[in-house]
Amino acid sequence: MNYQQTLEWIHSFKANGRRPDLKRMAFLLENSGNPQQNLAAVHIVGTNGKGSTVSFLQHILTESGYKTGTFTSPFITRFNERMAINGQPISDDELICLAARVKPVIEKLQSTSSLGQPTEFEIITFMMFVYFGQINPVDIAIIEAGIGGLHDSTNVFKALALVCPSISKDHTETLGNSLTEIAQQKLGALDKKVPLIFGPMPDELKPVFYQTAQQMRSPAYEFGKDFSISEKDKTFDFSSKLAAIADIRLKMPGRHQKINASLAAMTSLILSQKFPKMTPAVIRTGLQSALWPGRSELITDNLLLDGAHNEDSIKKLIQLLEDEFPDKTIHILFAGLKRKPLEEMLKLLASFNVTLTTFSFYGAQPLQDYPDGYPKIQDYRAWLKQAEKSDDLFVVTGSLYFISEVRNYLLKKTRSS
Repeated sequence: MNYQQTLEWIHSFKANGRRPDLKRMAFLLENSGNPQQNLAAVHIVGTNGKGSTVSFLQHILTESGYKTGTFTSPFITRFNERMAINGQPISDDELICLAARVKPVIEKLQSTSSLGQPTEFEIITFMMFVYFGQINPVDIAIIEAGIGGLHDSTNVFKALALVCPSISKDHTETLGNSLTEIAQQKLGALDKKVPLIFGPMPDELKPVFYQTAQQMRSPAYEFGKDFSISEKDKTFDFSSKLAAIADIRLKMPGRHQKINASLAAMTSLILSQKFPKMTPAVIRTGLQSALWPGRSELITDNLLLDGAHNEDSIKKLIQLLEDEFPDKTIHILFAGLKRKPLEEMLKLLASFNVTLTTFSFYGAQPLQDYPDGYPKIQDYRAWLKQAEKSDDLFVVTGSLYFISEVRNYLLKKTRSS
């Protein structure tokens, strides 16, 4: 298979839908020598903030001199981003070889009818474990869960730490309709005696976190209690019992990113017993160098991309805009997925100048199906032209898949000009 054929083969499993079944993962891994058992890894679960937290941790570990693998989803520019080492995506040739290596095992699973057909996410997760555990071994991996935790395809290894930045309503058809049910699903990935580090939570959820930690005899570290931040103008200080780090200046704007950075800092300090090169000074440098495409990303001085794809992340985007751009006139271009609560998300953005559009993705909301009362534009590229001749702030949001399409268009345009 060449590169394109490899991608088509991986994506051919998309038709099998989302049916998490850890028995299929166990079959694949056992028939490949259990590569996940060779892996030292951190598990990132939760609703929003997972990708940014992965990026902060990766930059800290890489800055410390450790060979660091990351597994994330979805990709923004190219599929290869989903498996990266020290921030460098897997090469096309490596991906081709990796697919050839795992294909016989997957075909063996497919012929075992009792387990059912594997999903695309199971295939990619399996490939990641083989890549980081056997083909290109890393010192440590940071693994972002897909949906949930308990039944998620990534929940097949014992983590060095479990990190949960936030809990809010998303994927309710899979995880449950209440925040408590969702939290229980996410925390289902916690193993015995594994440190649990978590961000700001609604009061109703804190007992769920502490009860789960107690059941698992796991130490729990809560933002605002065991570690905290104090914000200044453009910097912030991090403090904990393990260490304090002053004057951290992030490339990603927004208070929520400072909180995600503090989660990464706390996790690094906890892991520094096993990874002693992660000193407070190195943690500070790593945090300050971190970027995450499509999340709080300023493409130009007046064009911001943010993949806010549910109500909670829209609220965080609004706080970012109010905190960082209080004097700007703000225009928002929104395109979301059919399965999201789009009407509720748009109501939150009502105080801004919002324009609706759509994009070329099978799950995208068609323009005619949006509620009335908003200006609509068929081609987002026409809307983006406004940003070239204005001092106002232009924000693109609604879906990470939409952000991916817009970002690729903008980068291609920049390269050709």
